[in-house]
Amino acid sequence: MRGAAAHPFQQHRWRRRILKPGDKLPSTRELADQYETSPVTVRKAVDILIESGELLGRQGLGVFVARESDVEG
Repeated sequence: MRGAAAHPFQQHRWRRRILKPGDKLPSTRELADQYETSPVTVRKAVDILIESGELLGRQGLGVFVARESDVEG
């Protein structure tokens, strides 16, 4: 189930290098509209990618593509 939730994001912009480390992701609503899914599904997928270290969540600021330095330390 956890992998299934992240599936829509497997080909997302940061994976294709359109978004670079440090770039902010679009809002949950924008991503839900783009992938034609619910905001809940987007939030679950983003949480999984934050846990894996690919994304970095900053309370009150948004979600960003992780930099190597964010992952290392």
